[in-house]
Amino acid sequence: MRLFLLLALSGLLLGLCGLPLGWSALTPLPLALALWLMAGGTPFGHPSAQTVSAQTAGSREVATRTFWLMGFYFAAQLWWLTRFMADLSGLPWGGVLVLPLFLLEGLFWAVMARVVTWPLHSLQARVWALAGGWVLLEWLRTLGPLAFPWSDLGYTLLPTPLAQTADLWGVRGLSVLVAFTAASLVSLAHRHYRAPLAALLLWAGGWAYGSTRTSAEGPQGQALLIRSQFDSFGRASGRLSASDQVQRLAELSRSRQPGEVVVWSETAIQNQSDLNRVPAAGIYGVYLYPNNSAVSWDGNRQGPVVYNKLKPVPMGEYFPFEGGALRPVWTRIFALLNFRFDPPPIGQSTRPLELYGALYGTYICYDSIFSWIPRQMVRNGAQVLVNISNDGWYKGWGVTQHFQMGRMRAIETRRWVIRSVNEGVAAVVDDLGRPVSVLTRGEGTVHARYRLLSGKSVYVQLGEWPALALAALMFVPAWRTERHSRRRKLWD
Repeated sequence: MRLFLLLALSGLLLGLCGLPLGWSALTPLPLALALWLMAGGTPFGHPSAQTVSAQTAGSREVATRTFWLMGFYFAAQLWWLTRFMADLSGLPWGGVLVLPLFLLEGLFWAVMARVVTWPLHSLQARVWALAGGWVLLEWLRTLGPLAFPWSDLGYTLLPTPLAQTADLWGVRGLSVLVAFTAASLVSLAHRHYRAPLAALLLWAGGWAYGSTRTSAEGPQGQALLIRSQFDSFGRASGRLSASDQVQRLAELSRSRQPGEVVVWSETAIQNQSDLNRVPAAGIYGVYLYPNNSAVSWDGNRQGPVVYNKLKPVPMGEYFPFEGGALRPVWTRIFALLNFRFDPPPIGQSTRPLELYGALYGTYICYDSIFSWIPRQMVRNGAQVLVNISNDGWYKGWGVTQHFQMGRMRAIETRRWVIRSVNEGVAAVVDDLGRPVSVLTRGEGTVHARYRLLSGKSVYVQLGEWPALALAALMFVPAWRTERHSRRRKLWD
């Protein structure tokens, strides 16, 4: 029981040190404790007994510890989902329905822990293997229709100059740095100094690099961003008129200044005829059954490129076997919730939208937490990134998390990001990831001024491969430590 409580407290502490709190850069400290506990360490009893316990704990024990620790980690990071589920279900106890998600996430980490530690017996070797496996699992969570790359370690460095190195190796590279530092701290406790010294040099070099970065120059763009406050649940259930929504957005758009393009949020327009009612040229979120799209409008006609959402939200816009054997089940569940079951198809193109000669890399809501989507848009010529979103589904901490992850896309690609939202954070973010103009409450507008930039960062050119290679290299000290441990046992 004491060990279980320690695993729970460690997972909660790690979660509370994560995004978006100001002290999140301290994450390597609780992560070091978490890796040590997951690998088989225990603070109870005599030191010699602790060593024996760690060495005799098999990979199954490691997986079990990881399951519980990470379950509590995600409970801390995603606790806001309990409020969402209560609102969605209309039940005061509806929050408990999301608890299986926390356990599912813990199961993913448990499987990873079992795989990477099954041939290892040394505690330190396991720590290094878990650190490398952690980052590789973060990458795997970006793949497939059920992808859910929330709460990656790299975002915890956003409050520091180290975040600026994301233009070299992406947020995954920052995760490598956090995991490597945590494993190095465990090595330091065992009086091994090479890895901690390397981590210190990486932090110093990254800090110096980030501190000297400056915003790039380029032609100025102008846009009117809108923050609306429509009830997302009412809109999904049909209680909110799409026409009334367009009318209210048009009223908010009257503050448009000459030269500004107008940006409306995700699914702002739900009828083709309403597209003719927009107030000016701009970028508009359009939901025309069954597509969740974004289009450009020059004042007379729609642009030649339509962007369809690439990453539908798992269990929100995408459901396993939704077109097959489980369709009647999903249809029944949605009927009970008084929602229409019409999941949109998955988009295919990352071409930017063009308006008056400028290329707008436009992506929708959940797309913003996937680094590869803005990256591909920049590779295709995007000069500024536009994130249109309906954050009315997010609650509390989730709203801030979504915005902070979107800021990382600006750093990785070295592009300004502008956001027009329903609920959430309407904002202008510069190419260093710094919020320039922000509106977080009430209905209103932001007169955005941003730079249209060109050029491609190292990350845009190379993608995830440098970070993944470095994550794989963390298995080298795991192998060497394990080999040294076995030799020492033979001599003993």
